[in-house]
Amino acid sequence: MTRVLGERSPRWQWPWSSRTSLGTDLAAAILLFVVEAATGAGRLFSDGMEVWAAQGDQARIDASALAGIAWTEHFLVVIVVLAAVAALARAPWTLFLQLVAACIVAVLLVSSQHGYDRGHPGPAPTPDPGYTPCYSGSGRCY
Repeated sequence: MTRVLGERSPRWQWPWSSRTSLGTDLAAAILLFVVEAATGAGRLFSDGMEVWAAQGDQARIDASALAGIAWTEHFLVVIVVLAAVAALARAPWTLFLQLVAACIVAVLLVSSQHGYDRGHPGPAPTPDPGYTPCYSGSGRCY
């Protein structure tokens, strides 16, 4: 029997053509979640040590905070890519835990960015050149 060109053999399948087994799915989900939690905790410890080593030098503390925010952004991208791979592999528990981890990291990213922005407000706007301040008793108040 001859096969038509381009026809796949019956034993060959795409990796996402069938659902991942429950044991493999749970093992991958738990392993990835624990590795991501350990990586995040290690980075948090590293940031704390960097702030401690700065000894009050605000420039080094700010640089460490910005580096931490940038690292968290990249970490979030990696978690979302792993979630996409889990979805492609049809591993629902791995996908669920990756989405939970992505939500946790996104909340941490937003809160750290918000804290940095509140601690470093933009400069006050410069007054208009025609502006005359109003001092009590000056007679120049309009």
